[in-house]
Formats: sequence, structure tokens, C-alpha cells
Amino acid sequence: MSRLKQPYYRNGPDHRDGNDVSFGDILRTFGFRTATVGKWVTKEEQQIAANLFFDAFCDLMTILQVPEQVLSLNGELSIAFGKGGQKHSSAHYNVGTRTLALAKNAGGGALAHEWFHAFDHYICQKLFSGQHHMQFASAAWLDKEVPVSHPLNAMLEDCFQHIFLEPNSDKLSRLFLNSVAMDKSLKSFYYAQPQEVCARAFEAFIQDNPIKNAFLVQGTKLSDEAKLGVYPKTPQRPLINQLFSRYYATLGFALDKQSQGKDD
Repeated sequence: MSRLKQPYYRNGPDHRDGNDVSFGDILRTFGFRTATVGKWVTKEEQQIAANLFFDAFCDLMTILQVPEQVLSLNGELSIAFGKGGQKHSSAHYNVGTRTLALAKNAGGGALAHEWFHAFDHYICQKLFSGQHHMQFASAAWLDKEVPVSHPLNAMLEDCFQHIFLEPNSDKLSRLFLNSVAMDKSLKSFYYAQPQEVCARAFEAFIQDNPIKNAFLVQGTKLSDEAKLGVYPKTPQRPLINQLFSRYYATLGFALDKQSQGKDD
């Protein structure tokens, strides 16, 4: 049986009133630029996937306390299912096309990770001025680029600081050191890439929320990678979670106020 046809654990509210949705509904609800489905995806698989994507994005929106426009990055993000990925990869974010792609049979559980890549890329030119359009904010912060002064930017900087460094210190965090050690053991450069370290920290934040969705995120606690320390652990983990929660809730509040001002 296709992995897609096996149930993904979820305990969140019913966002669809028991009805099926389409990828067109996802576009209209969240404002993504485009949604593409691969030609090898059957109609049944497309229906299952649309429901899974919709529920996952609704759950993510609820966890982050942000409006729909944040999920689509103000309409700049595209999504793809069963198309546009990379070889040997179950999920991928394409910087050049700003597309989040999940493989048909193996992409479940990676949505939060890839969405944060998209957000990390999108927010870079908001956090820093004059950044190259292919850059990630996390990598630019680690390169000690000077941020644009803004309260929201300062909150995002706090997230990065506590991901990469020990509290109140210039020493590298255990999470970052574990990621470097993983790369050394594999003779690769993947786990210690700044954008990957931050995406895994974001995954942990999402998975620790009471709202559970295995299509959105899984594997930050009991997977082999988690046991090797490439996801945050206590005491770092709850602190990062708190900082991410503060940042996104404040962003959502600011956008809500801005929207109300436009309506008045």
C-alpha cells in the first residue's frame, strides 16, 4: 500500500467539516502562488493529499497564531506534490522558484521543515537589507550581517541566537555542535548548514505543540537523528520553543492589527 494511503496521526479540530477539499481550495484559502500535482499522482492520491495539505496548513496556522497570508508568504510561495522535488529527497524547497515540494510516497512529516526553509528564505530581505535573493536569514545571521532595526526582527534574532549559541554566551550550542559532528561522521555538509539547523529546531517547536499532525511533522523525539542530537534537547528545546512562539504570535498580532486598520 502507498504510504499516502496509510493514516497520519492527527488530533486537531476538523477544519473541513468532514468534506473533501481540492488543491484549488488550498490556493484560494491560503493564497499560494501556484499548486502543482505530478502526472503520476492518481485522482485518489490527489484527493488524499489535498486533505492532508489543507489540514496541515490549518494546524500550522493555529500553532503559529498567524493569518493565512503568512503560510503563503504573501502569495510568493508555490507548493507541489509528486512533482518538482529532488532525486533521493522526500521533500525539498527550491530557492529559485520559491516552491515547496513533497514527494508522493515519502514526503509526509516534512512539511513543517520545508515550510520553514521557505520562510527563512522569504524573511531574509526583511531582516537584512541588501541581501542576495538566494540567501537564508539564518545563514546571514550566522555570518553576522547587520539586521534592520525592528522589534519583530529582534525577536527572530533571539530565535537564531538560542539555536546557534549557548544562552548568554558566544559558545556554540550543543545542537549546532552535534550537527557538525553528524556531518563529520558522514563526511558531508548538510546537518550543520544554518538553514537546516534552524529548520530542525522549528520542527521540534511544532511537534511539541499539543496539536499533533504527523503529516506536518514527525521524528524530532524518537528517530535515529533525534537520538544523535541533531534536534534540540532540554534545556535548549523549551527555550527555543518559547522564542519561536513569541515571535510568530507577535507577527500574527501585528498583521491582525494592520488588517483591522485597513478595514476601518
